[in-house]
Amino acid sequence: MELKIGDRVELLDDNLSGIVQNVEGGDAEIKTEDGFLMSFPISDLVKIDDGIEDLETEQLDLDEILIEKKPPKKPKSNRIKPKERTAPPMEVDLHINQLVRNSKGLSNHEMLNLQVDTARHKLEFAMRKRIQKVVFIHGVGEGVLKAELEYLFGRYSNVKFYDADYQKYGLGATEVYIFQNP
Repeated sequence: MELKIGDRVELLDDNLSGIVQNVEGGDAEIKTEDGFLMSFPISDLVKIDDGIEDLETEQLDLDEILIEKKPPKKPKSNRIKPKERTAPPMEVDLHINQLVRNSKGLSNHEMLNLQVDTARHKLEFAMRKRIQKVVFIHGVGEGVLKAELEYLFGRYSNVKFYDADYQKYGLGATEVYIFQNP
């Protein structure tokens, strides 16, 4: 790099700049912005422009600059309606005709065990898949299945259960809320 008197330079490894006052051999003497005269090897200096540019020679594309300056648009989120927010993502119908094709050969005890086993499997599935709300539809009847479900749900420490929405399910459904571990 060729330096001459009057060139503006900066030091490579330090935040120091100045104007070349003298060039001798491999060294250049610069006058810093603070007014001090210092000598540095030419290899440690970088010549810089004064920052005055001819605007006619450089064509600026105003549209490109505006696009760069614009903040990116936020993606539009799908707003969930309050009614959909409270709707449970999973419903399990425990009516015996929904679980087996033909219930003629089954005793009441076998049917109850099948319904409770199905409820336990679906509840554990919901826990594994991190589903927060599950509605178990058990029907009104004499309340035997409902009592068995309450006993089953009571054995889980991370579960809260209560009657499901009366308007949607009537009296024959229990909603289970599963607390998620962080």
